[in-house]
Amino acid sequence: MIKEGFIRFKFSPKEAKTQLNNSESFYNLLNQRRSIREFSDKPIADGIIKNIIKTASTAPSGAHKQPWFFCVVKSTEMKRKIKEAAEKEEYENYNGRMSDEWLADLEKFDTNWQKPFLEIAPALIVVFKKTYDYENGDKTKNYYVNESVGLATGILLAAIQNAGLVALTHTPSPLNFLSEVLDRPKNEKPFLLIPIGYPSEGATVPILERKPIREIMKEY
Repeated sequence: MIKEGFIRFKFSPKEAKTQLNNSESFYNLLNQRRSIREFSDKPIADGIIKNIIKTASTAPSGAHKQPWFFCVVKSTEMKRKIKEAAEKEEYENYNGRMSDEWLADLEKFDTNWQKPFLEIAPALIVVFKKTYDYENGDKTKNYYVNESVGLATGILLAAIQNAGLVALTHTPSPLNFLSEVLDRPKNEKPFLLIPIGYPSEGATVPILERKPIREIMKEY
């Protein structure tokens, strides 16, 4: 007897060998993911970003409230406005807001307040979190908003890598200017600014190592 409002879950079992191979292949794919700051202006084919965002929207969320919204910015003028506003905040960060320790930790990335990639990348995905929502005109509560949107963003980045694109998780703090530039409602707060596209020819990334499994996992 299935309760009203429920359907039977469809599950396709796989042999242990297939599971192991799939998990290793997926790891190898995502292990190639890097944060890119040198973008080409090569356009992204139609439909790819929509599929990526649909994939992100499969993430679990508190009480299935799905408290996320994704703005895709391709307009040259809009990207310029975002770049100018972001650089204004970043200049303040690099010239007073950030601690000496923070600046020292950033040295290996060779970054500064200038963010040309925000104009060069063919698209920007701005992730917003919905702190509350509306249903039939009434204000409704959302639960575990940061956790839910964080999960969706993780799946978004995996989908970007799977599509053969590159991205950068950019956080020009504070992010409030994004709400103003994109004219978003008050219940939406900017969470991440993600340039997406292709790397420029000869793009470089810093030499980094991921923590070994022994430092991030323990079996009980």
